[in-house]
Amino acid sequence: MCPGIDCPLKSACKRYTQKPHEFWQSYFLEPPFNINESGFSCDMYWGENAEAIWKQLNDIMGISLPE
Repeated sequence: MCPGIDCPLKSACKRYTQKPHEFWQSYFLEPPFNINESGFSCDMYWGENAEAIWKQLNDIMGISLPE
C-alpha cells in the first residue's frame, strides 16, 4: 500500500484506496512517485489497466492470487 502523500493520482490508485488487510499489510515508507520537469511518473501506480493485468495473470496461472 502507499501513503499517497502529495500524490496527484492517489484517489485513482488501488495502492492508496484499497482497504488494508486486517492482520498484515506492507506499505511503502515514502510515496514511490517522481515529479520533475518532465512531469509525473510512478512505477507502482495500480490503476484500471493494472487491475486488468492482475486478473489476466490469475487466469494464466490458473490460480486465485490475492487481490
